[in-house]
Amino acid sequence: MSVSELSTMEGRSARSLWRFAENETQLNHGSFGGVPVTVLETQRHLKDAMEADPVRWFCELPERIVRARLDIASILGAPEDSLALVPNASGGMSVLFSSLMGHGPINVATTNHGYGAVVMGAQRLARRSGGTAVTVNLPLGGSDSDVVALVEQALTDHSINLLVIDQITSATARQFPIDQICDVAHARNCIVAVDGAHAPGVLDRPIVEKADVWVGNLHKFWCAPRGSAVLVLNNHDLDLAPLIDSWGALQPFPSRFDYQGTLDVTSWLAAPAAWRYLESSIGWGRIRSYSARLADYAVDLCADALKRLGVPTPVPDVGRPTGPIRLLSIPRRPGNRPWDHDAVDALRIPFLNASGIALAFTEFDGEGYMRISTHAYNTASDAETLAHHGIPILADLIRQL
Repeated sequence: MSVSELSTMEGRSARSLWRFAENETQLNHGSFGGVPVTVLETQRHLKDAMEADPVRWFCELPERIVRARLDIASILGAPEDSLALVPNASGGMSVLFSSLMGHGPINVATTNHGYGAVVMGAQRLARRSGGTAVTVNLPLGGSDSDVVALVEQALTDHSINLLVIDQITSATARQFPIDQICDVAHARNCIVAVDGAHAPGVLDRPIVEKADVWVGNLHKFWCAPRGSAVLVLNNHDLDLAPLIDSWGALQPFPSRFDYQGTLDVTSWLAAPAAWRYLESSIGWGRIRSYSARLADYAVDLCADALKRLGVPTPVPDVGRPTGPIRLLSIPRRPGNRPWDHDAVDALRIPFLNASGIALAFTEFDGEGYMRISTHAYNTASDAETLAHHGIPILADLIRQL
């Protein structure tokens, strides 16, 4: 059964709030987001004010940042003294890694589902601090209890000081039982840093209050301009400082993050407008419900198309799938060669050029996947285009490798 197109409160097509290239189908909101036209106009007005009077702008900028972060904290339900603004989730994690660098050997645990940039930063912290780095191997379809048990065993076996774990994984599109994981980690005096890059907008209450540090992107499903994210500090024994020191360096957290020098942070200032605009125009509850239903529809259609190509299990078991982000298997490379990150990521632009469809491609344990992520602007025809037009093109591209 198809899914009726989402409309605004005024009866317009939700798709009309965005302006994408007319000859492309966007099914990869999860990578770089998509900003509504009205929000882009809000940011443009801010940029115009910055360029018209730069001295006044930058002298008054910390006050503007304070107003924006307090507004964002209110929307997210975070205490005002816990939330700072950062460029992206990886940047927020880098703040933590930098702040821990002088604290003696740090034994770090990440998982085989972790986002590459964050994992590399965590491993660098372990190496430079004289500690060790451990990867906790969690099965793709592992149950919550299995995941918690494996994490707990790794923390015990390797005397881990810092656990870095995803809330919703990028490569495998699954959710982890984060509250339970925080409990077992804290019982072993282990700091928990949660990568919630995909959570704002996807989850109604995205912040993990039990985490020592939580980071989340606002430029993904929240639909803020790119370069806007939040860092939430629940453990104030950690002394976090921005990666760029400026005149607020001696201020307490989070005020010291309001001073970042001569940077264009209009994305931060426009971020509250993005959330409020979509709430008033469509409603976040409707967006979440619709995008999840549409993802279900896309998965069903694509599964049938992939089965016709001989993919034995087109819909992998990911344990706990989440909302609008879904995973589908793709054929193996010629000669039954396994996939690796570079090979599967290299499909993205050739596939876009050949099909006009924007998708993410990921890899886990040598298997290749395409990741669909839907939003309010997507329609049933996007899913149908992928299933009937895109998947045969993808199969041809893979055969040519």
